[in-house]
Amino acid sequence: MDKVKILVVDDESRMRKLVRDFLIRSNYEALEAKDGEEALNIFYHDKDIAMIILDVMMPKMNGWEVCREIREISKVPIIMLTAKGEESDELLGFDLGVDEYISKPFSPKILMARIEAILRRLKNQTADEESVEIGGIKMDKTAHLVTVDDERVELSYKEFELLAYFMENQGIALSREKILNHVWNFDYFGDARTIDTHVKKLRSKLGKRGEYIKTIWGMGYKFEVSG
Repeated sequence: MDKVKILVVDDESRMRKLVRDFLIRSNYEALEAKDGEEALNIFYHDKDIAMIILDVMMPKMNGWEVCREIREISKVPIIMLTAKGEESDELLGFDLGVDEYISKPFSPKILMARIEAILRRLKNQTADEESVEIGGIKMDKTAHLVTVDDERVELSYKEFELLAYFMENQGIALSREKILNHVWNFDYFGDARTIDTHVKKLRSKLGKRGEYIKTIWGMGYKFEVSG
């Protein structure tokens, strides 16, 4: 059986070696890139890459630029590594479609646990329905396409994931913690403005259908279609 390929992108050779060694020890195949341009060349050449571990600060192309370009064509899981801990950086990363956000220095064991959790979740998703329609909103997960009253709506990667989670849990009250843990796929101990900001944008893009997303004060949100 072929090993799962993971691309490690970092301009620090010691960091690449650290991550690579842990990946190999866990029976993954590790590919390496020292900057953003090399990462994209490898990604375009090798269609079997299952995940990317991506540093933010790099020469030639930084991690944000690489992530943005990859997200135009692929939903491959991306774990972002950074020395910064600014909330604005995290929000930008999530909006671009980053699956995980880990600040340096980090525990390699924690990184491996996050990798395995993401891959396990993706495997489980294969059994999920690929399309859903509720109250004038149609979602095609395979094509990553959303229409509202037959009009196409452009959503960011995280807005799409957020809407999917709401529609899959219609009528169920969801706490901010539950939403963050599912959509952002990690235990979030920061400011709840992350999800509130995304909900506000999503409501706006859905137009009159945005009223389906009800605010539950002091808790979170509920997707509910009345009538």
